[in-house]
Formats: sequence, C-alpha cells, structure tokens
Amino acid sequence: MAKKQKVLTYKGRPLRRKDNLLYYGSMADKYIVMLQILDTKKVDDLDIATKVSVQLQLTDPDIKSRDRVVKKSEKESLYLAMDVAAVWLDRALTTM
Repeated sequence: MAKKQKVLTYKGRPLRRKDNLLYYGSMADKYIVMLQILDTKKVDDLDIATKVSVQLQLTDPDIKSRDRVVKKSEKESLYLAMDVAAVWLDRALTTM
C-alpha cells in the first residue's frame, strides 16, 4: 500500500520546498508567495538562512513570469520572511 504523505503547512496554508525555493500558498488561489534563500551560514552542522527574497506573485499562467510579481522584499532570516509572507498572502487573498 502507498503511504499518504502529510502536507507541510504554515498558518493553515501549504508550504512546499524545492532546493532553495519555498512556495507558500495554493496554486488554486489568485496569489502565492515565493521565498528564495539567497545566503546561508553554518551553525554547527546546520545551514541557517541569512538572506531571503520574498515575492508575492499572481498564479495566472497567462501572465509573463516577471509581470506576476506584485510585491517583493528581502529579509535577514527565514522566520522574518515567513512572517511577511503570511501577512502579504492573507491581505492579498482577503481583498480579492
């Protein structure tokens, strides 16, 4: 039997990771947030993000990728970036 995978969520929305990119939100919604880890530092055996790019994007596939970006910012940690991402996504999806 196939195991059912658990979906990672943050504040009730899906969170997916591919290498240094994280996608926060659902592609079925009008907006998602893309987080890109730009720089890390080693703390013991762990890589800690020290520079993260945050972009609120439209999910419309008919729009060019550079035109999809609604807001963007850079943060000094993944925690700060996720905090901004959650606020931006909540505000964008409630004003639809």
